Amino acid sequence: MISINMLSKADKIKGQGVLSAHDEQVDLVRNELLEYDVMENEIKFCNIMHYHTINPEYYFTIPFVRRKARTIAYVHFVPETLEKSINLIEPFKTLFYKYMISFYKSVDHLVVVNPYFIDVLAKYGIDKNKITFIPNFVSSNHFYALEKEEKDRIREKYNIKKNSFTVLGVGQLQTRKGVLEFIEIAKNMPNIEFIWAGGAVFGKMTAGYEKIKEKITNDLPSNVHFLGLVEREHMNELYNIANVMFLPSYEELFPMSILEAMCVNIPILLRDLDIYHSILPNYYIKGNNNEEFINEINQLKNNTYYYNQGVEMSKRGGDFYSREHVSSLWREFYHDVSQEVNRGYTS
Repeated sequence: MISINMLSKADKIKGQGVLSAHDEQVDLVRNELLEYDVMENEIKFCNIMHYHTINPEYYFTIPFVRRKARTIAYVHFVPETLEKSINLIEPFKTLFYKYMISFYKSVDHLVVVNPYFIDVLAKYGIDKNKITFIPNFVSSNHFYALEKEEKDRIREKYNIKKNSFTVLGVGQLQTRKGVLEFIEIAKNMPNIEFIWAGGAVFGKMTAGYEKIKEKITNDLPSNVHFLGLVEREHMNELYNIANVMFLPSYEELFPMSILEAMCVNIPILLRDLDIYHSILPNYYIKGNNNEEFINEINQLKNNTYYYNQGVEMSKRGGDFYSREHVSSLWREFYHDVSQEVNRGYTS
């Protein structure tokens, strides 16, 4: 039996999508791909070493591992996506970016969660033939629609009015996530409740930390609620009390929050980014600026037909990114890598 060792240090920092993606992928492979012996963070060489994070302790073992095993790295970020996420000073920023690309180049295979980044990685001299697109996945066992009575109870728990139209934002408190725009839009819609779940997990290193902190502390409308870091096991509650999931990010790969909201079947409102076009075709409602976002939220609030269309779009997205579909992609991928192992392929 081919063995796979899933290696990750994502749990060192809570509240980031990398951890959620890792947990869901490992659970999926363990429960759906029974033909493999799957282990996690074991101190041993397996037939396939799958790196979910790019820690130095992994990097320095890769040349030795590749003599007898296949190596895979999950690409959760590239220099472009980190540029507006974390404030790194020179020369550390340049060194870290070079290290990141060197890590990606050192393994046999890369898995990206958005095909958009295949060309991005190619610009760094990485062979496209070693890159495979497999989307993120969210289990419907963790995220699902609740009954109205339960939703009312949860609204009371979070001090949200029972019948208020509620907009939910999810993500780290970074300027690239559109947090400041989220607040500004809420100011213009005082009759709608806005909730944001997520914190500044990198503290003062977070891009825009001081500006966002100032807004939340001193200039927050009464209809906006910043909950800070919410444990993932409680996030299903928040999706269920929301009428809309709204993420005005300027840069993303493939947010787990979108998949989580789709499982609950609420409309998804996003900035119309190029990276969404191939992974979310007709699964979300689009906007490009605050005025358009305000118009879309008003339509969702006041036009039942338009709202139901948004629900159907979200459902279609949830169906496409089902457990069956994504597990079939992983099965095909690991099968191909296993063939290399069986041939005794080394490079």
